[in-house]
Amino acid sequence: MLLTLILSLTVILSVLLMLYSAVALIQKKALFSSAPKDIQAVISDREKERFKGARIIGCTLLAIGMFGFVGAFLYGAADGIKNGFSIWQFFLRFSVIFYIYKTFDIICFDWLLLTKSHFFQHYYPETTGCEGYRNFGFNRKSQLTKIILFPLVSLTASLICQLFA
Repeated sequence: MLLTLILSLTVILSVLLMLYSAVALIQKKALFSSAPKDIQAVISDREKERFKGARIIGCTLLAIGMFGFVGAFLYGAADGIKNGFSIWQFFLRFSVIFYIYKTFDIICFDWLLLTKSHFFQHYYPETTGCEGYRNFGFNRKSQLTKIILFPLVSLTASLICQLFA
């Protein structure tokens, strides 16, 4: 179970790295598809980099974050195969990782980072005053959909892992 918690932390840190890369370094509107609609409407691509090489660093960090996210699940699967996990042990591992991440996402990204801090306004001052910053739960339908789909995704991943066990 300790490894599952470490993998959950890896997923969270990977997503934090991807978020920082997108918001602070890459600064392209296409990367803000999950932001509230009114904030998306105000944001524009930054033509000028914050500093020379910011986008290259941002894209590199984004790739590292994606690798870490996927890698955590692959490592968890490989470890489970190596240790002879049952389908339910795989299911539990993947579900725990998903739900710890989603809990962090809702509390830290949606509530704390978006509605309580001024993280986004620091990089996009034109969004100051947008209603989306006061609208916790703006993506409730998307979050609920993911929460409902996680057991299915976990079960599918568990079945795939069992083919290799």
